[in-house]
Amino acid sequence: MVNALGRYRIVRLLGQGGMGQVYLADDDRLRRQIAIKVLPPHLVSDPERRRRFAREAQAIAALNHPNIVTIYSIEESDGVPFLTMEYVTGIALAALIPRGGMLADAP
Repeated sequence: MVNALGRYRIVRLLGQGGMGQVYLADDDRLRRQIAIKVLPPHLVSDPERRRRFAREAQAIAALNHPNIVTIYSIEESDGVPFLTMEYVTGIALAALIPRGGMLADAP
């Protein structure tokens, strides 16, 4: 695991999926904890995946809602693109969704 990314100190891995890993990190400059989403190493060299990563951040940043995290920045350190965003504590979504998925309401 990476110990730091740019000026941010990595605390621990929060989760991972097909489009990246998300870490809890300390932003010592602003004295707050943040979440950092990192593009996976196998996708870093793919220009289209990098563009999609940036578009994802831009789309989220365009939204303003209490149930959507705030994107702080799109950055890169040592060739690794990453997003910094609001860290929200709570229960993992996987713990809230039943094993068979959500039931659709019948009209």
